[in-house]
Formats: sequence, structure tokens, C-alpha cells
Amino acid sequence: MRVLVTGATGYIGGRLVPELLRAGHEVRCLARTPGKLRDFPWRAQVTVVQGDVLDTASLRTALADVDGAYYLVHAMGAGRGFAQRDREAAECFAAAAEWAGVGRIVYLGGLNRQDRDLSDHLSSRAEVGDVFLESRVPAAVLRAAVILGSGSASFEMLRHLTERLPVMTTPRWVSTRVQPIAVRDVLRLLVASMRLSAETDRTFDIGGPDVLTYAQMVQRFARLAGLRPRLIVPVPVLTPGLSSLWVGLVTPVPGAVARPLIESLRNEATCGENDLADLLGDYDRLGFDQAVELAIRRVREAEVDTRWSSAGWPEAPSEPLPTDPDWSGGSLYVDERERDVAASSLELWRVIEGIGGERGWYSWPLAWSVRGLLDRFVGGVGLRRGRRHPARLRTGDSVDFWRVEEIERGALLRLRAEMRLPGRAWLEMRVLVRDGVVRYRQRALFHPRGLLGHLYWWSVRPFHGVVFGSMARNIAAAAGRSAGSGEVE
Repeated sequence: MRVLVTGATGYIGGRLVPELLRAGHEVRCLARTPGKLRDFPWRAQVTVVQGDVLDTASLRTALADVDGAYYLVHAMGAGRGFAQRDREAAECFAAAAEWAGVGRIVYLGGLNRQDRDLSDHLSSRAEVGDVFLESRVPAAVLRAAVILGSGSASFEMLRHLTERLPVMTTPRWVSTRVQPIAVRDVLRLLVASMRLSAETDRTFDIGGPDVLTYAQMVQRFARLAGLRPRLIVPVPVLTPGLSSLWVGLVTPVPGAVARPLIESLRNEATCGENDLADLLGDYDRLGFDQAVELAIRRVREAEVDTRWSSAGWPEAPSEPLPTDPDWSGGSLYVDERERDVAASSLELWRVIEGIGGERGWYSWPLAWSVRGLLDRFVGGVGLRRGRRHPARLRTGDSVDFWRVEEIERGALLRLRAEMRLPGRAWLEMRVLVRDGVVRYRQRALFHPRGLLGHLYWWSVRPFHGVVFGSMARNIAAAAGRSAGSGEVE
């Protein structure tokens, strides 16, 4: 089938496109700014049409010869009049789809169990769904609550609140019942909805097997992330506005994103039926624990490249994409340095591979010694292990209080910290050659565990200029001296 996807730059759309391609569909994407799709790994396999959901002419062009269309455009409750704009956009899209003879519209909205007293966010989503159901084009309106997956705004809010706050004062919405669903299952149902019969024109509630309060989700996330149970103290005076300011203060999730999500939490979001799974053939739904495990496993397994520098599709939709917002994927603090080197790439690599042990760390020796002593004081290994070989490393070698996690000889050395830390840390050193110029790139990465991890990073952050800055300068200088002296191995 030839299908159109709107909202392809968003969280769901960016993950739906590769699933549709895997299913054998021909995919066309509508984008106001096509350049925003440039960094998606599937870009070369889709057709992109520039346009806007409020522009009838561009919609007709995008929907021409299309068998089905996915409508994944949301204003997230931003600004005055957003609901009217969302309604008008849906009406334009429905009319253009009818004009083009599209066989089906699939829309993903919000799940709720009541028709009145809805938040503005949920009310607008329901109205958009009604627009499509009232059109002459058969529509499948899927309604989901919290979507569990790295990059999902609701999941990232849960993640950051749990990781950063061992004690929470929260409003009454922490007691609201929610039926979360794994992003893998959302995508599976979205893809399958395109094959529904032409007579199917209705809403479908979709959710996972677990019904939990927000407080229960916090506690279960904490357990899965290896954190202590959180102390949750409900405070009835916290309004959604104050709650969004509070979330914005303690997490990197923008207030404009957090507020509509928080306002929606006053409404119970559980499924009244599971008809879509019955129509499509039942499937094994991921539970809350499984979905969270998939979403956080990358950091737990220390596979930092997939989250923070990958250019490929993730192995599972639950995992992060490089195009996700900076505040998604969990907290990762990075200190990055890069310098030109007056030496060959081989000479620079020899310096990198020889780091640690008797040669030290090319920066403030006293700081490294003190850090090693502190690590031993708290039961860690300290600097006493040294190196197996003075010049050569292999994967799994210990280097003082680091472990060689990955080595690409002549190009990359990644060390994983084995010192006692409230989190996980890596030190990455790369040899780059650009236009004949050799460059040294150094990254120190830290994934904090709980509030103590964040406090640790910010307490040592002022010393990074001395420790990591001098390290980058001295490694580059050492390679230059080696080149000047003509040393060979």
C-alpha cells in the first residue's frame, strides 16, 4: 500500500515510518519543513512532500494516489486557540482525503473514560477524532494513555521525576488510574489498522495489560532502575499550572509539554474495550515492567553509542533515536573536547593506547591520585590495578579504575569507569582525520543514578576544565612531541 504519514518528525511518526517500511508499504511524508527529516535514518527510503495540514492545495498533492493516511499532528495544547487550529487542520485533512479518494484515515488520540470535565488537551484530541469519524473516509481512531518508550514525553516525565526526586510532594493526580501501553504495541496496532475492513469506522481503546496509578508507576520504575523506593506525599493545593512549573524546575521536560500532560492526568485513562486486538488477531502485549526494561536497557548495558551517536534504526521502537529531543532518553552529562594535533594519526593513537598506569592520565596528577584514594576509601579499586601491558590494550583490560569497553585500533578507545560512583561513567578517546588534519576528540560521559548522581556531577563539574581540559591539551602535545622526536615503536 501507498500510505501518507503526517507528523513524521514527531515521537510516534518518526518510529512509525520504519515499521511501515518493514511491512512493505510505500511511504510518503508530509512536512512543513522537509529539512527536519534530513537526519532520520529512513529518509532516503521515503518520498517527502512539502506542505501544511491547514493548506488544502498541499494536502491534495500529498494525498493523491494514497491508499491510506496517518494523522499524527498535535499542538500539545500550546498557545491560545490551539484547539480551534487543531479542529480546522483535521477538517482540512478529512476534506482533502475525501477529495483524493483515500481508503482509510488512522488517527492516534488520547484515552479517557469520561465525556465531561476533560482537560483542554484531551478535549481537543477527542474533537479531532470526531472530525474524522464524521467524514466520509473510514477512520480508525486509536486512543492511548501513557506511552512507554524512550522519547515519549509522558514516559520522560515519569523517568526524570523518579530519577531526580527521592521525595516528592505531588498533587492528587498521582492517584489517578492509568493503563499505559508500550510504544512497540502502539506501532504494531497503528500499522495493522490500515488493513481493517472498509466498514470499520470507529474509536478503539488501546492499552497494556497493567492498570496502575501514577504513584505505582513511579515506584515500579524506581525498582526497575535500581533506585530506592520513592516517598510520595500528595499535596492537594498543587494546581496543574503549579505542577507544570514544578516539573519544569526539577526535570528537563519543557513546561509547555509537561502542562497538558499533567492536566490530562486528572482524568482516568483506562480501556473500556480491547476490540482492536480482537479484530486484528490477539497479540501478546508488553506489561509495564517489560516496556520500561526495554526503554532503559541501553544505559544499563552501557551501550552509549546507540543512544547518543547512532545513525541507524534502533533495534526496538522503545529505544531512543538520535532525532529525539535533548531531554529524552534519560539524563546523560557530557564533557567534550577536541583539538588539532601536529602529529600523524598513528602517533596520536600510540599516546591514547598507552594512557594510564605508569604514564598517568596527562592531566592534574594530584587530582587523579586523590580520586583514586577516595575510591579505595569507599571500597573501590582505586588506581592500584595499573595496566596489563605498558603499550597495548585489548577489550576487557583494566586500566587503573577503568575497564576497556571497546577498542577500534587506531581510531577509538572507550573506557568504562569501575570506581564507586552514583551512576555510570565512560571516557572516550577518538582519532579523527579531516581534510588531512589529525584531530583528537575526547568525551567524558556520566549517566547519573538518582538525585545523588546529579549532585555528584554538578559538584565535580567545576574541576572538569582543569582535569579534562588539560588532559586533551597534554595528549595532543605528547603526540606532537613524539612526532618531533621521530620516535617509533
